[in-house]
Amino acid sequence: MGTKISISITGNLVADPEITISEAGVAHAKLRVAVNQRIQGSDGTWRDGEPVFHNVSAFRALAENVANSLKKGDPVNVSGELEFRAYDKDGERREARRIIAETIGPDLRFGTAVYQRSSHPAPRPEAEVHADPHTAVNAMSSAPAYNVSTKSPVVVPPFRPATGNEMSW
Repeated sequence: MGTKISISITGNLVADPEITISEAGVAHAKLRVAVNQRIQGSDGTWRDGEPVFHNVSAFRALAENVANSLKKGDPVNVSGELEFRAYDKDGERREARRIIAETIGPDLRFGTAVYQRSSHPAPRPEAEVHADPHTAVNAMSSAPAYNVSTKSPVVVPPFRPATGNEMSW
């Protein structure tokens, strides 16, 4: 088990978020964030220092919301955990780091945003189960909640109304 290091960064997206859907149906967004240090010269003027680039990964609903909300150049705040990996490439030992995001949001020092709550998809059973063991089991199609080709969410119905002691959202 590795050491977990909490981290928060503020920077700009270098490219549009790239989203993929795994075979298990889990959304994964990859982001690249540039963080520039501001340096004050001896004459009092400010300039940007060398940028530091961070690879950021977001999963599930956060990944979908990031892909629908942010684009290249947007100023963002990212909080999460720093992950280190070691691997071999061409017989050479290398290391990589990335931030596994817990939260991502626009940096409102440079603009405004309108918050819109996402609807939660209704839970879907994995398969229909029949009483007769000779009847084939039909698996439901697992359509992703994000359309990669159009970069837009797939509209899904909200949760069913609460009944009995259940909580409603």
